[in-house]
Amino acid sequence: MVMLAGTIGYVLIDHFTIMDAIYQTAITFTTVGFGEIAPISDAGRIFTINLIIAGFAVFSSAVGILVAEINKGHIVAVLKERRMLYKIARLKKHFVVCYHNDYTIEVTKQLRKNHIPFVVIDPREEIHAWAAEYKYPQYLQAEPHAELAMLKAHLASAKGLITLSSSIADNIALIASVRLFEKEHFLPRPYYVISAAETMSDVEKLKKLGADTVVSPTKLTAQRVSAMAARPDMENLLEEFLYKSDNPLDMQEIVVPRYSWAVLKKLKETHIREIANTSIVGISKKDGKFVSMPKGDTLITSESKLLVIGTQEGIKITKDLLGKRVKPKELKFV
Repeated sequence: MVMLAGTIGYVLIDHFTIMDAIYQTAITFTTVGFGEIAPISDAGRIFTINLIIAGFAVFSSAVGILVAEINKGHIVAVLKERRMLYKIARLKKHFVVCYHNDYTIEVTKQLRKNHIPFVVIDPREEIHAWAAEYKYPQYLQAEPHAELAMLKAHLASAKGLITLSSSIADNIALIASVRLFEKEHFLPRPYYVISAAETMSDVEKLKKLGADTVVSPTKLTAQRVSAMAARPDMENLLEEFLYKSDNPLDMQEIVVPRYSWAVLKKLKETHIREIANTSIVGISKKDGKFVSMPKGDTLITSESKLLVIGTQEGIKITKDLLGKRVKPKELKFV
């Protein structure tokens, strides 16, 4: 604005050309001191003095504001957040973990062990100290249910979201926001949303609102204690089998696509055990019916889920086989 006022002043007072007026204003406004490019009247000199004072005031104010912001830490915080956003933008198929608490600490430990990328979001200022203490590689200080926070967390490329707040209201708001984010951004597939709830009534409520999985710490603790009481010798079997990242065996649920060649084939006709060396111990039908230890004559239906046990490599081969549209060539050699 000072540059504009100076240019207009020189044009009106001393009849400078537009280019000369802009140049004279620039060297005067910045107090460079190159001198006058053309004779200036007394009125023009008074105007020049005011322009120099205005330029000095503007630069002094700018330096003062910059120093104040640096002292407050705002600029450092912005630069730090920008570096974090660059790291987050490179993530794909990650999980967005919302709200820091004891559950978050344990969940992120397991995610790191299994090499699953994640971002932790919490609105409290202490998140910076917590991130350093508990080794969160990516984190944000923001309200998790806000759309800006979801954009910063690169939610569009995420695999799912985990909300672990002790407040049912926070979890409800977050689940609703995520489902709305899906619709507004026309995402090809829904997020996998995991939530926590204290009571069974809250579990049902969150599932109706759109959570895929709701974990009740109270129920899990009761199940673990009762299992230990009934079978003390099996205490660590589940933990060794499912939760250790270096275990050669794994268990996964594989969805059979509509276009899969295995649809309406008998289980024994797929020869999955012979090809991939994996075992199918359960089939969950599209209507929710679960068949445990299916026999060879059991039909594989569209969009059913196969519970598969085997090595990680074998499970990967099974996924590839079921994802093909035409009958695999491997069946010719079985």
